[in-house]
Amino acid sequence: MAKGGAIEKGMYLLIKGEPYLVVEREFVNPGKGAAFTRCKLKNAKNGSVLRETIKTSDTVDEANVFDRDAQYLYIDGDNYHFMDSETYDQFEIPASVLADTGKYMREGETYRVVMWESDPIGVTIPLKIVYEVSDAPDAVKGDTVTGATKTVTVETGLSVQVPIFIKTGDKIRVNTETGEYVERVNE
Repeated sequence: MAKGGAIEKGMYLLIKGEPYLVVEREFVNPGKGAAFTRCKLKNAKNGSVLRETIKTSDTVDEANVFDRDAQYLYIDGDNYHFMDSETYDQFEIPASVLADTGKYMREGETYRVVMWESDPIGVTIPLKIVYEVSDAPDAVKGDTVTGATKTVTVETGLSVQVPIFIKTGDKIRVNTETGEYVERVNE
Protein backbone atom coordinates (compact mmCIF):
# COMPACT_ATOMS: atom_id res chain seq x y z
CA MET A 1 0.00 0.00 0.00
CA ALA A 2 1.22 3.47 -0.87
CA LYS A 3 -0.21 6.80 0.27
CA GLY A 4 -1.37 9.13 -2.50
CA GLY A 5 1.34 11.66 -1.64
CA ALA A 6 4.09 9.01 -1.81
CA ILE A 7 3.39 7.97 -5.41
CA GLU A 8 6.46 8.47 -7.61
CA LYS A 9 7.17 8.29 -11.33
CA GLY A 10 8.28 4.75 -12.25
CA MET A 11 6.19 2.98 -9.58
CA TYR A 12 3.79 0.18 -10.51
CA LEU A 13 0.29 0.47 -9.02
CA LEU A 14 -2.49 -2.11 -8.97
CA ILE A 15 -5.70 -0.52 -10.28
CA LYS A 16 -8.81 -2.65 -10.97
CA GLY A 17 -6.63 -5.77 -10.77
CA GLU A 18 -4.22 -4.58 -13.50
CA PRO A 19 -0.63 -3.31 -13.12
CA TYR A 20 -0.13 0.33 -14.18
CA LEU A 21 3.16 2.21 -14.52
CA VAL A 22 3.21 5.80 -13.24
CA VAL A 23 4.41 7.73 -16.31
CA GLU A 24 3.77 11.27 -15.01
CA ARG A 25 3.10 12.53 -11.52
CA GLU A 26 2.11 16.00 -10.35
CA PHE A 27 1.62 16.90 -6.69
CA VAL A 28 -1.02 19.64 -6.23
CA ASN A 29 -1.55 21.54 -3.00
CA PRO A 30 -4.43 23.99 -3.56
CA GLY A 31 -5.00 26.97 -1.28
CA LYS A 32 -8.23 25.44 -0.02
CA GLY A 33 -8.97 21.76 0.36
CA ALA A 34 -6.82 18.68 0.59
CA ALA A 35 -3.68 18.11 -1.44
CA PHE A 36 -3.76 15.48 -4.18
CA THR A 37 -1.58 13.75 -6.74
CA ARG A 38 -2.49 13.85 -10.43
CA CYS A 39 -1.10 10.80 -12.26
CA LYS A 40 -0.82 9.60 -15.84
CA LEU A 41 -0.74 5.80 -15.74
CA LYS A 42 0.08 3.32 -18.50
CA ASN A 43 -1.39 -0.18 -18.37
CA ALA A 44 1.62 -2.50 -18.29
CA LYS A 45 -0.21 -5.31 -20.08
CA ASN A 46 -1.86 -3.57 -23.04
CA GLY A 47 -0.39 -0.04 -23.13
CA SER A 48 -3.64 1.89 -22.57
CA VAL A 49 -3.36 5.21 -20.73
CA LEU A 50 -5.37 6.23 -17.67
CA ARG A 51 -5.42 9.53 -15.78
CA GLU A 52 -6.18 9.41 -12.06
CA THR A 53 -6.45 11.97 -9.28
CA ILE A 54 -5.56 10.50 -5.89
CA LYS A 55 -5.95 12.32 -2.57
CA THR A 56 -2.82 12.29 -0.43
CA SER A 57 -4.72 10.62 2.41
CA ASP A 58 -5.97 7.76 0.18
CA THR A 59 -3.99 4.54 -0.21
CA VAL A 60 -3.32 2.66 -3.43
CA ASP A 61 -2.13 -0.92 -3.85
CA GLU A 62 1.36 -1.31 -5.28
CA ALA A 63 1.76 -4.02 -7.91
CA ASN A 64 4.13 -6.75 -6.74
CA VAL A 65 6.70 -6.60 -9.55
CA PHE A 66 10.23 -7.99 -9.78
CA ASP A 67 13.08 -7.74 -12.29
CA ARG A 68 15.06 -10.42 -14.07
CA ASP A 69 17.82 -10.24 -16.66
CA ALA A 70 16.93 -11.22 -20.20
CA GLN A 71 18.65 -10.95 -23.56
CA TYR A 72 16.76 -9.14 -26.30
CA LEU A 73 16.70 -11.43 -29.34
CA TYR A 74 14.57 -9.83 -32.08
CA ILE A 75 11.23 -8.21 -33.00
CA ASP A 76 8.79 -9.95 -35.33
CA GLY A 77 6.56 -6.93 -35.91
CA ASP A 78 4.02 -7.51 -33.15
CA ASN A 79 6.23 -8.85 -30.35
CA TYR A 80 9.70 -8.37 -28.88
CA HIS A 81 11.37 -11.72 -28.13
CA PHE A 82 13.62 -12.23 -25.10
CA MET A 83 15.54 -15.09 -23.51
CA ASP A 84 15.91 -15.42 -19.73
CA SER A 85 19.62 -15.21 -18.84
CA GLU A 86 19.39 -17.91 -16.15
CA THR A 87 16.86 -20.47 -17.41
CA TYR A 88 17.22 -19.83 -21.18
CA ASP A 89 13.41 -19.77 -21.47
CA GLN A 90 12.16 -17.59 -24.29
CA PHE A 91 9.20 -15.23 -23.96
CA GLU A 92 7.71 -12.27 -25.76
CA ILE A 93 6.39 -8.83 -24.89
CA PRO A 94 3.81 -7.12 -27.13
CA ALA A 95 5.15 -4.15 -29.13
CA SER A 96 2.25 -2.01 -27.84
CA VAL A 97 3.63 -2.32 -24.30
CA LEU A 98 7.20 -1.39 -25.29
CA ALA A 99 6.27 1.30 -27.83
CA ASP A 100 8.74 3.92 -26.55
CA THR A 101 11.33 1.64 -24.98
CA GLY A 102 11.67 -0.74 -27.91
CA LYS A 103 13.22 1.78 -30.27
CA TYR A 104 16.24 2.12 -27.95
CA MET A 105 16.98 -1.60 -27.58
CA ARG A 106 19.80 -3.35 -29.44
CA GLU A 107 19.56 -7.03 -30.45
CA GLY A 108 21.81 -9.26 -28.35
CA GLU A 109 21.96 -6.84 -25.38
CA THR A 110 20.81 -7.84 -21.89
CA TYR A 111 18.12 -5.73 -20.20
CA ARG A 112 16.14 -5.83 -16.94
CA VAL A 113 12.66 -7.19 -17.69
CA VAL A 114 9.90 -6.23 -15.24
CA MET A 115 7.72 -9.22 -14.28
CA TRP A 116 4.26 -9.32 -12.65
CA GLU A 117 2.80 -12.70 -11.69
CA SER A 118 5.29 -14.45 -14.01
CA ASP A 119 4.20 -12.24 -16.95
CA PRO A 120 6.71 -9.84 -18.55
CA ILE A 121 5.19 -6.34 -18.51
CA GLY A 122 8.08 -3.98 -19.26
CA VAL A 123 11.77 -3.42 -19.83
CA THR A 124 14.10 -1.12 -17.91
CA ILE A 125 16.80 0.48 -20.04
CA PRO A 126 19.66 2.81 -19.05
CA LEU A 127 18.94 6.56 -19.01
CA LYS A 128 21.69 7.20 -21.57
CA ILE A 129 22.93 4.77 -24.26
CA VAL A 130 25.79 5.08 -26.77
CA TYR A 131 24.91 4.34 -30.42
CA GLU A 132 26.87 4.32 -33.66
CA VAL A 133 25.54 6.63 -36.38
CA SER A 134 24.65 4.47 -39.39
CA ASP A 135 23.41 7.23 -41.71
CA ALA A 136 24.19 10.95 -41.57
CA PRO A 137 23.65 13.44 -44.39
CA ASP A 138 26.60 15.67 -45.22
CA ALA A 139 26.60 19.14 -43.70
CA VAL A 140 26.00 21.92 -46.22
CA LYS A 141 28.85 24.43 -46.51
CA GLY A 142 27.78 27.76 -45.04
CA ASP A 143 25.11 26.16 -42.86
CA THR A 144 26.88 27.15 -39.66
CA VAL A 145 24.19 29.10 -37.88
CA THR A 146 24.50 28.71 -34.12
CA GLY A 147 22.74 25.54 -33.02
CA ALA A 148 22.27 24.14 -36.54
CA THR A 149 21.18 20.49 -36.45
CA LYS A 150 20.44 17.61 -38.80
CA THR A 151 18.65 14.28 -38.45
CA VAL A 152 20.77 11.13 -38.37
CA THR A 153 19.86 7.45 -38.05
CA VAL A 154 21.58 5.22 -35.50
CA GLU A 155 22.15 1.45 -35.63
CA THR A 156 18.72 0.61 -34.14
CA GLY A 157 16.86 2.71 -36.73
CA LEU A 158 16.19 5.54 -34.27
CA SER A 159 16.28 9.07 -35.76
CA VAL A 160 18.03 11.71 -33.64
CA GLN A 161 18.57 15.46 -34.07
CA VAL A 162 22.33 16.15 -33.76
CA PRO A 163 24.77 19.01 -34.44
CA ILE A 164 25.91 19.24 -38.06
CA PHE A 165 29.47 18.03 -37.32
CA ILE A 166 28.30 14.44 -36.60
CA LYS A 167 29.26 11.99 -39.38
CA THR A 168 28.44 8.38 -40.28
CA GLY A 169 30.45 6.08 -37.99
CA ASP A 170 30.56 8.52 -35.06
CA LYS A 171 29.34 7.33 -31.68
CA ILE A 172 26.79 9.47 -29.88
CA ARG A 173 25.15 9.31 -26.46
CA VAL A 174 21.34 9.57 -26.50
CA ASN A 175 18.99 10.30 -23.59
CA THR A 176 16.40 7.47 -23.63
CA GLU A 177 13.78 9.49 -21.72
CA THR A 178 13.68 12.34 -24.23
CA GLY A 179 15.27 10.83 -27.35
CA GLU A 180 17.67 13.77 -27.53
CA TYR A 181 21.35 13.88 -28.45
CA VAL A 182 23.59 14.37 -25.40
CA GLU A 183 27.17 14.28 -26.71
CA ARG A 184 29.61 12.73 -29.16
CA VAL A 185 31.60 9.87 -27.63
CA ASN A 186 35.27 9.23 -28.42
CA GLU A 187 36.02 5.58 -27.68
